[in-house]
Amino acid sequence: MQVVRLYGEPLLAMPQDLYIPPDALEIFLETFEGPLDLLLYLIRKQNFNILDIPMASVTRQYMVYVEEIHRRNLELAAEYLLMAAMLIEIKSRMLLPPKRQADGQEPEDPRAELVRRLIEYEQIKQAATRINTLPQAGRDFSLVEVVQDDSAIAIRLPDVHLDELQSAWRDVLNRARLHAKHITHHKITREALSVREHMGLVLRKLQGKRFMVFEGLFDTTQGIPLLVVTFIALLELAKESLVEITQAEAFAPIYVRLAYTPSH
Repeated sequence: MQVVRLYGEPLLAMPQDLYIPPDALEIFLETFEGPLDLLLYLIRKQNFNILDIPMASVTRQYMVYVEEIHRRNLELAAEYLLMAAMLIEIKSRMLLPPKRQADGQEPEDPRAELVRRLIEYEQIKQAATRINTLPQAGRDFSLVEVVQDDSAIAIRLPDVHLDELQSAWRDVLNRARLHAKHITHHKITREALSVREHMGLVLRKLQGKRFMVFEGLFDTTQGIPLLVVTFIALLELAKESLVEITQAEAFAPIYVRLAYTPSH
């Protein structure tokens, strides 16, 4: 009976040269990040008081684990063996009678330095666990980058509404009427006013300037007919896209400027 087919050919027996590493089927239920991690695990597992560690019991359990990893991985066991030597030293110091201090104070507990290191390690481990629960870029969310081309950004000013332009025009007329009231004599003449000519005058006023205030285009001392022709000339220029009428925001002053023509 064939066991399996390999490249279309039947195999009648299992190959004898298959290699399975000795550790391939081993499962470690607890993994530790170092000697202090293992020692803290043993203390918490037995519900020992970290400030009053029973050194005999903890050292015995610790040595069982060290013997196991020493048998499997000598290089990994080196740092664990160093901690084991420290535990044995503390245990032996606790068996000896304590030395009296010259100042009469109580002798220091041989476990004090180990307890301090364990408490600091546990605090750092808990802080690391809390930090690991925070959202992380690349794990919980992705960063989005937007490339902005400043050279392609053009300032978009709000459009001027008709009622705002009418209000500015009424202000110009009111100032012209106030000026006319102070004139003591009148000279009546008939003058032909050309809209096209005043279009040229408005363009010359705007030439070389970034912008002008709307009211600055009108000479209120020359009478209302001239103001009307100038206003009509301004509207014709705007209609032909030769000038732009804008304002920075609502209710702000109205400005007039030459229309922008991009250079090729």
